[in-house]
Amino acid sequence: MTHHTNSHGSAPSTEELRAQVEETRRELGETVEALAARADVKAQARYKAAELKKKARYRGAAAREQLSGAAHVMGEKAQERTPEQARAKAQQAAEQTRGSPAVPVATGLGLFLVILYFRRSRRHR
Repeated sequence: MTHHTNSHGSAPSTEELRAQVEETRRELGETVEALAARADVKAQARYKAAELKKKARYRGAAAREQLSGAAHVMGEKAQERTPEQARAKAQQAAEQTRGSPAVPVATGLGLFLVILYFRRSRRHR
């Protein structure tokens, strides 16, 4: 330890020495804590694992939200297009079979074919 002098050039007083000792103890305690934290590999691994888990959850939630939004938009677009086209085909089939005893059967078959057509066309996109 070096010899410290006070502002008057004389040897440090008892109070000054005690203050220096307390400061040195505090610094030493911080150093020991820092070294212990570095040496605790398990704690570091747990901390890093928790951080990675948190990031993965966040990314998963963001991806789910993005996919949900995209699916909703695609569903709305399909719904906007399909009903009008299906109605037009059904009306066309109804007009062609008007007066026929098999009107309900032909209408049902026409609707079935239209729905089948749109379902298959969606799968191939």
